[in-house]
Formats: sequence, C-alpha cells, structure tokens
Amino acid sequence: MANDLLEKLLHDVALGKINVKDAKKALEGVDLEKEDFQKAVDFGVFTEAEPGTVIKATISPSGGSALVTLIFIWGIFWVTYWSGTMMYGLMNGWDQQQLSYHIFITITTLIIMGIVYQKWVLPDLIVVKHERNKFIPEHTKRKVEKDWYEYKV
Repeated sequence: MANDLLEKLLHDVALGKINVKDAKKALEGVDLEKEDFQKAVDFGVFTEAEPGTVIKATISPSGGSALVTLIFIWGIFWVTYWSGTMMYGLMNGWDQQQLSYHIFITITTLIIMGIVYQKWVLPDLIVVKHERNKFIPEHTKRKVEKDWYEYKV
C-alpha cells in the first residue's frame, strides 16, 4: 500500500500536479532502514528480469543543454574544415603525411562528437535479452528424419 502511495506521489510530481516542496513535506517523516535499502538494491540487482523488459528508459536531461549543442556545432565546423582541406590537398597533390594528419584530425573530432553523443544525448535504455541457441537443434532422436526438407540443387 505504501509503495502505491509513493508511486502515485512521484507520478503526480512528474506530471506537475504536485510541486516538489509539497512532496518533500509529505515524505518528511518516512524513514528507510539500511537493511530495507539493501534488500531493495539486492532485489533490483539480483532478480532476473523477463526477456523484453525495459529496465530503464530515461532521456538524458543534459541532451538539450547549450554546452552539448555548442560542442556539436564546433564538431561539425571542424569536421567540415579538415575534410574539406583534405579533399583540396588530394586534388592538388599534397604530401601523404599532410593528408594523413587531416584525416586523423577529422576522425578524432568525430570520435569526440560520438563520445559526447553517447554520454549526454543518447537515452539510457536497457532491454533484457537472454542468450538463446545459435543453431537449430535436431528435434528427433533419429538422424534420418528431420523436421525440415533438404532441397538439393
């Protein structure tokens, strides 16, 4: 019963029906023992989930921040600059060392943008998938009979 009230309270806060101050005031007298907390953590960590269960699906809150947007604009500018100068150098017969430097800087900038995307933009989404057989097993005991036809060309 208490879990239902807590979930309802959190849901109402998420929808904006209840402000955070009122929710904190409602939860002031609630105590959580260390053993109860450890039991909850152990239940969440060691209980095997059903296949297809979404464990956590939240959009990263910093994905729309100005710093992330600035990093992507910076990255697009430098990738365009270094790849453009590399193409110019290819057409004008530049040295291989200079061209390899340009492609190195382009790839490094793309890697930085990929790290920022994975860390701060990509939502944390874990779908449980259990290991399955990688082959089709024989369904009959006799090797002569099979559950499918073998077509010979």
